Amino acid sequence: MAFGSGFANEGKFLPKYNFLRVKDEIEKSKVFKMIRKMPKGCLLHTHDFGSVSQEYVLYNVTYRPNLYACDSGEKLQLRFFEIPDSKCEWKLLSELRATPESEKEINQRIRQHMSMMTENPEGAYPDGDKAWIKFESLFGFLASFLRHRPVYEDHYYQLLKENYEDKVLCLEFRACLPALYELNGKEYGPLEVAKIIKDVSDRFLNEHPDFIGAKIIYSQARHVTMKIMEKYLKTFQQLKDTYPNFVVGFDIVGQEDKGLPLKNFIKQLLELKSEYKKFIFHAGETDWNGLSTDENLIDAVLLRTKRIGHGFALPKHPKVMELVKKQDIAIEVNPISNQVLNLVADLRNHPANILFAENYPVVVSSDDIGLWGAHGLSYDFYEAFMGIMSRKADLRALIKLGHNSIKYSLMNDKEKEKAFTIFHQQWSEFVTNFDKTNYE
Repeated sequence: MAFGSGFANEGKFLPKYNFLRVKDEIEKSKVFKMIRKMPKGCLLHTHDFGSVSQEYVLYNVTYRPNLYACDSGEKLQLRFFEIPDSKCEWKLLSELRATPESEKEINQRIRQHMSMMTENPEGAYPDGDKAWIKFESLFGFLASFLRHRPVYEDHYYQLLKENYEDKVLCLEFRACLPALYELNGKEYGPLEVAKIIKDVSDRFLNEHPDFIGAKIIYSQARHVTMKIMEKYLKTFQQLKDTYPNFVVGFDIVGQEDKGLPLKNFIKQLLELKSEYKKFIFHAGETDWNGLSTDENLIDAVLLRTKRIGHGFALPKHPKVMELVKKQDIAIEVNPISNQVLNLVADLRNHPANILFAENYPVVVSSDDIGLWGAHGLSYDFYEAFMGIMSRKADLRALIKLGHNSIKYSLMNDKEKEKAFTIFHQQWSEFVTNFDKTNYE
């Protein structure tokens, strides 16, 4: 089933433009509306604090009681308290919203602190470093109030809900398992946070029997000492021992161009027992060639990573590409993230076009979709299909993405069998109704 020129020529070619400029136009597209109704399999690359819709965070989370704000002019902070500490001049957020005018003003400030959205992305983020500075500031802002234990639970449930509604069957998400807190100051450590997430996952699964579930890839920052990395790996081993089928892998995250390369931590990683060597590394998320950043791809493959997060620089390394194909390592492509963070402007120039053309194992994921004003997986599927794949691509290319996402997930065989069964049922229904559905 080809879509024909009518779908590819809806006004200006949207993947050519920065997503922050054309999100609203993408949502009006016939192809996007079709993809929203299409089963997508599993979402294999997303992060806990960056993947829920801004509307939910703003209008649900920030309107809850006991949320305080501290405004120092350029910097805004939000945190839940029973009694505010003395480190800042905290004021109840509800009181700052006392009038319609003040409510509008403070809500605009909150949006600016939790979003990459801007009317002029090229001016706001002229290079990758500027984009990353803004990007990482969003996590610091969000983490302060999303780590309130009841909020964290609801926020995670919303992550499952939004992706389930977008026809996603299962999730594997990177999580640092941050210290959660109660109003009385009580905090929860990584094992307790993992249990909280698992309990929410189990509840969601019980309420949605056609959902397969969620799993954690324990992830920590690459800007750390070897001693701290040893601590992270020890925690990962404890998590893996406690939740062997829920905590399924380990990753090192953050801006690769500024962080320490994988080779700095080779000793600690190799000392892990074989049952703990479950790596799903971010690697090659760079437009450089010949630096330690893109050489992370080499080390990730040598360390037998199960998948590669981003792999943007992969086509610059032909020998690594050979090994990736030989070892059947899937590449997690995140089109919008790569564009917003300034790796590629026009998605027709995204290097994943080579991976699709050469039939590499590719999965399309959404990374931190909430930070660019969207939610779910459909936006990245749209950009990959329209902007990166061949013009001749059709439903066969899209069903292959669904198959790949299940095949290269870290589910066990029984879970994969169930996922394929549900996915094919959903796909059959989608195709049966394809010509009857109005995508206007």
